[in-house]
Formats: sequence, structure tokens, C-alpha cells
Amino acid sequence: MSEEQTDRLAQRLATVRERLDRGMDRRSFLRTLISGGYAAGMAAWLGVDDFLAADDGEVPVVTALVRDDPDDPWSIRERTRTVPAKWYAAVETAFDVNQRLADIAFTGYLGSAVVPGDHESGTAAVSVGVSGNGHSVTEMVGEFAEGIDLNEETIIDVDDIQNGPEHREPQLVDALPNGQVPSGVACETPTSMATLGPALYHPDGERRFFVTAEHAFMDDHDAMGSTLTLPRQEEEAIELGTVAHYHPTEDIAAVEPSGRVEPASRINTPAQPRVRGQFTRFGLADLVARDAELEKVGALTGHTTGKIQGVDAVTCFTEDFCRRGQIRWGGEMDLTDGDSGSVSYHRDPEGEDDDVLIAGFNNARTWWPGQSYVWGVGAYRLTEQHGYHF
Repeated sequence: MSEEQTDRLAQRLATVRERLDRGMDRRSFLRTLISGGYAAGMAAWLGVDDFLAADDGEVPVVTALVRDDPDDPWSIRERTRTVPAKWYAAVETAFDVNQRLADIAFTGYLGSAVVPGDHESGTAAVSVGVSGNGHSVTEMVGEFAEGIDLNEETIIDVDDIQNGPEHREPQLVDALPNGQVPSGVACETPTSMATLGPALYHPDGERRFFVTAEHAFMDDHDAMGSTLTLPRQEEEAIELGTVAHYHPTEDIAAVEPSGRVEPASRINTPAQPRVRGQFTRFGLADLVARDAELEKVGALTGHTTGKIQGVDAVTCFTEDFCRRGQIRWGGEMDLTDGDSGSVSYHRDPEGEDDDVLIAGFNNARTWWPGQSYVWGVGAYRLTEQHGYHF
């Protein structure tokens, strides 16, 4: 196929996709395919089988990556569900508006997040944080934000407000069943303490890693090769391994196990929930539409729950670059120094009672008046950017 033919085909596919997003019914969809001369293989590329299985006014979306076999992290597959087409179109448009805001990065822009409405409303909004001397958001992006509410909030100088954390005793690991370390317990870098996340997997070579926050290695300009250890209640600390990969923008450090103990897909609560997979971007939006809460277990604050306040967020508060693919949830009291590296999660709606899906990886909290939430990178972003999955 020539480059010109490829471009024409891409344009035709985009037109059909846009009409699907607006809620085209199944008969109209079929007529469009037939009149456009689409081959059966191209129809399959568009997800026609899923589309035809849905009721009129609904479209299928991928909401999660889930293991077929709970004990096999490489049996990961996509899970789909149907959602109202009007809601899907609104959320997809809000995602696009949010990304354009980040691309423009106008003076005073500090971040933004998509806030889906419930399914019945068929709406979505974008919350935008600006400094006091920033431009009007509506003036900047009004031409491509039609139909999307833009909620502008002025944020004062975040650099001068941070308060010191309340002193708490860290949660140290007690037992190591089967030589595996669960998520939610304290771990130590050469310079500080953090929280250990659940096992992080990469399909390249079927590798598994311990994982925690990259900023816990803050005194190392290059975290590569730094050691991560596991403090114990009454026994000598265990070396977990050394940093094999680190990603400052997403704020994660992947640690190659040294061999004595292994990372576990379990969360350190009395019920020891099992990680079965992770939510996609639309899976998180669907949780917001259902008014669902996330949970987390940190080494300092322990187990907390909270509402999701925004998805696919952009955060430009702390560095000279912006972090994308973020989740905002809960309140500022749900995280403190030492909790970074924990994960947010929600019960798997189609799994067993103790199965959970990971939402994101907790990195920081607000510390300025007027806003209160935890932020961190979405699990889907780690998959998109680096291939990892939980």
C-alpha cells in the first residue's frame, strides 16, 4: 500500500471512529462500512465485533488488563465493558482538551485533570490549576474545548507552604511467607525510607522487579546500581536488590531482586489482597463515573481510602517539567513522607473476593490551601511509556 493510500485510509478510519464516538447506531455503522468499501479485516481492527455486541447507544472500552491465571503475570489480557456512547465521547474529548492544555503550557499553567461525570449525565469536565498571574484558560483553549466545562482554580505559590510531616512509626515487615515481600511495608534506600510497591513486571525476558519511588534515592544523581533494603522488626535487614531502571518523570525505580527474597503481588493488610492486574485510563474514568473509592497501604499512614478527584492529570508543581498520566485521589492526610512508592487500588469487580486491580503509584500530596489530594502516576502510563505492568 502506498503512502498516499495509507493516508486516505487513516482519514477514513478517523472519520468512522469520530462517528462511533458520537454514538452512531449499529445499522448506520454497518452502512458506513459497506458504502466505504471496508474489508472485513479492517472492520475487525475497528473493534466491530465488540461494537455489534453492545446495545444501541453504547460502545465497548478496554477498562483493565487482567491475568487469566492469577498466578501467571504473563497471562495478562484486555478486559472490555460497554459504556454509554455519549459519556464516552465526552470523556474522550476531555482527554484531548487536557492534553492540548499541557502541550500549550501557557504562562501560569500548573496542571490539569479530567473529571468524568456519571454515565447518565454523559458529561466530563477539565479542572485547571493556574497561578495568580496566569492567562484565562477559556481565552486560551475555548476554541477546542466546546462542550467541556473548564473549572479554573488559582493556586498560590506552592514553594513556600509545605509543612513538615507528623512523626509516625513505619510499618516493618513481620513474616515473609514463601520468601516473598508484600506491598505496603517500609523499605530503605542509602538516603531515606519509602514504601515498597507490589511486584512490577516487564514482558521483555519475563522480568519481575521490586519497585519504589525514584525520589527516595534523592541524594544519588544517578540511582542506577543503588541498593534497596528491607528493615525487619527484630531481625537483620535484608538486601532486596539494586536499581536496574529508574524513571524520574514517572518517579519510579525498578529494583532487580538479589535472589534471597522475591517481590509479591500482594498488599500488606490482614486480608492480603491479591493483585490481579491494573486499570486502564478509561477504567479509571469508569470508576469516577461510578463514584468509586481507591485504597492504599503506606508504610507510615497505613490503610486509607478516598474518592478519585481527577484522571489523566498533568502535574507541574514540583519540577521544571510536567508529569503526565497522573491520578488525583483522596486527601493530603492520606500520604506523608515515607508513603511514596505505595500503590492505589480498587477491588476487581469481576474477580474473587480478595482480587484487586492497581490504579496508580503514589508519589506525593498537596501541601497548599484550597486543594487536598494525593497524586501519582497511573499504572496505564507505566505500561504505555515503559512496558511495565502490575
